[in-house]
Amino acid sequence: MADALLANNIVKAFKKSRKEIIALKGINLRIKEGEIFGLLGPNGSGKSTFIRIASTLLIPDRGSISIFGYDSVSNSASVQRMINRVSVEASFFRKLSAVENLCFSAGLYGIPRREALKKINGLAERFGLDLKRLKDPLEDFSRGMQQKVAIVRAFMTEPKMLLLDEPTTGLDPRAKRDVQSLISDVKNTMNTTMLLTTHDMDEAEKLCDYVAIIHLGRIVASGRPSELKKQLLGKVDNPSFEDVFLEFTGMSIEEAEYQEVESA
Repeated sequence: MADALLANNIVKAFKKSRKEIIALKGINLRIKEGEIFGLLGPNGSGKSTFIRIASTLLIPDRGSISIFGYDSVSNSASVQRMINRVSVEASFFRKLSAVENLCFSAGLYGIPRREALKKINGLAERFGLDLKRLKDPLEDFSRGMQQKVAIVRAFMTEPKMLLLDEPTTGLDPRAKRDVQSLISDVKNTMNTTMLLTTHDMDEAEKLCDYVAIIHLGRIVASGRPSELKKQLLGKVDNPSFEDVFLEFTGMSIEEAEYQEVESA
């Protein structure tokens, strides 16, 4: 399979109160076309910074990212046509209906309303969403339903790669399962490459073909979830993905999150 994303030695730093914070410290990643690749780490580990660079919203201080062969800086317009992003803070006009929001977003990409409505009908059917419900105001929707609409919105442009930045953070357990189910449906029915950032161990193991663990701005392990767990056989009986994280970082994800905050 061809490379969907190739990251070479990505470094990114920020200034904070006259102090330089290095968010990414030489990140190297390769994501194959058609797979779900998980970037697993605590809050503050650099996951969202990496996604913002991949989506052309940030420029790396050093290194490069190419999306389907196009550099994210020198060919940013080409990259933008091939990707879309869903984040935890997905924004909408909440007084408007889901359909009106989706049509508005489609219009920003030059998609006529009639074509947009056709796309909405097709995507709603594919993802098992009630089209009548989509005519209600967004403010009446649960957070989980709003995230589903955000994923539908992302597919209005038929992206080759979908960037999912903590898409289930803050959702109640049922809403989280619903959004995870929708992501699985996308994987099974559409040839779309996905980069998923998460701090949820179960989510990474359940949804992702490959996972890279990021800790203090560095990739400390990567591989298929099953392969990473196999590396612990003989050390841990019936290893879990929490055991995997502990093995490669030396701490639980809660401890790692505290360390990220302390180092910022």
